[in-house]
Amino acid sequence: MLPPIREANAGPRPRRKKRERRTAPRPPRRTDLASPGAQAVYRRVMETLQEAGLPFLVGGAYAFTPFTGIPRSTKDFDLFVAKTDIHRALDILKAAGFRTELTFPHWLGKAYKGKEFVDLIFSSGNGVAPVDADWFTNAPTGEVLGVTVQLAPAEEMLWSKAFVMERERYDGGDVVHLLRARAEKLDWHRVLERFGRNWRVLLSCLVLFGFVYPGERTRIPSWVMAELLERLRAELTHDADVGRLCQGTVISRQQYLPDVLEWGYVDGRQEPYGNMTAEEIADWTKAITAKK
Repeated sequence: MLPPIREANAGPRPRRKKRERRTAPRPPRRTDLASPGAQAVYRRVMETLQEAGLPFLVGGAYAFTPFTGIPRSTKDFDLFVAKTDIHRALDILKAAGFRTELTFPHWLGKAYKGKEFVDLIFSSGNGVAPVDADWFTNAPTGEVLGVTVQLAPAEEMLWSKAFVMERERYDGGDVVHLLRARAEKLDWHRVLERFGRNWRVLLSCLVLFGFVYPGERTRIPSWVMAELLERLRAELTHDADVGRLCQGTVISRQQYLPDVLEWGYVDGRQEPYGNMTAEEIADWTKAITAKK
């Protein structure tokens, strides 16, 4: 189509305004991690357990924020207790007026006060990361809601979050941000020990870190990368002697169900490969459609 004819007396063409460069809006950064009412409940739980002399660690957003500097809102409050202390912790809180439940006998209990609740975590949903004495030995001290407490160590936080790769929740960003904030301070020997035979999951996180922050790749100690890459190189020419094993269930309880339910693969979470029983796996699978 030809442009319209301009009349001789139409005057000079008006100057086109310079288009302003648009930038993406920054997401809001909340410093209030929960409502005042919820914070009061969280504080009461911590004080109750401290008065009873039961050790616990604060995790979740209230530990992630001081480690990384990234505030986030949260619908609950995560406390980590030793696996051997979960029943005592629930009894203490029940006696203090909380409604309690052992939600999943292999990793999670809850304490309710009205609509607010606290998660009492003593392992991970996949059974990989039980809370043991080393969590407490290496825990830093901090202040949460005015209470002096121990925080879940960054090494254990990285370890447990690295396996969360669900369709609806992926903690890879959290892992990368923990690495960005703590790479030089991490006890890398302990990190390697924690991942153990699941070291490929750790390697995938470190490779992702180098992609996200290409100008900071060398912040991951070279000996750690060399160690993991040497392990990888040693496995390139042969398969593991494990038969039809699927470890996808260790990183997602839902996405690899066809493998174990329809295609004949052995579930990598189940003993002797993992730490879960068939009954625990069945209960955890049944809860997929329910809200946490």
